[in-house]
Amino acid sequence: MIAFVSGQVAAAGPDGAVIDVHGVGFAVQCTPATLAGLRVGEPARVPTSLVVREDSLTLFGFADDDERTVFELLQTASGVGPRLALAMLAVHSPDALRHAVAAEDFAALTRVPGIGKKGAQRIVLELKDRLGGPAGDGGPGARPAAPAQQWRGQVQAGLVNLGWSARDADAAVDAVAADLAGGTEIPPVAALLKAALRKLSA
Repeated sequence: MIAFVSGQVAAAGPDGAVIDVHGVGFAVQCTPATLAGLRVGEPARVPTSLVVREDSLTLFGFADDDERTVFELLQTASGVGPRLALAMLAVHSPDALRHAVAAEDFAALTRVPGIGKKGAQRIVLELKDRLGGPAGDGGPGARPAAPAQQWRGQVQAGLVNLGWSARDADAAVDAVAADLAGGTEIPPVAALLKAALRKLSA
């Protein structure tokens, strides 16, 4: 188990980053909101979860220890693997997921690409007693705000990573940008990603 990696951010891409730890580059797959907090050339400490498969070792990185804990708990539900768990955390904050499961909010869960009504019901049934209650308000404010010039690429990359085509992702990002025109404050990346998913589901 690799609990965290600490070092300089060597590179950042649409779905992950490379952390230079004493000359060894660790590739870490992250949600767009987690990537929003990383800057190339700056030091970072990223909590991680190592997923071992027969043909691969994949390191997933998170904004904090709570996000990692929820990621690992999500995978205890039938049919939820690391990719789907990461997609759930790309759309919802940990507290928002706790709230959705506790309140049996199937609509919130089915906003995640890859989760249908039956899948949402199974997740609620299997995780209701494991995730616990929200530690905060579960709102989008739980995520850091998105820098004005960076959110478009992060949201577009997040949508592509969740399975949408680049063309659909670009159209959704343009629609969200149009809604934000004239606003003085850019919402957090997680909130923008949710808005883009609503555009794609409309």
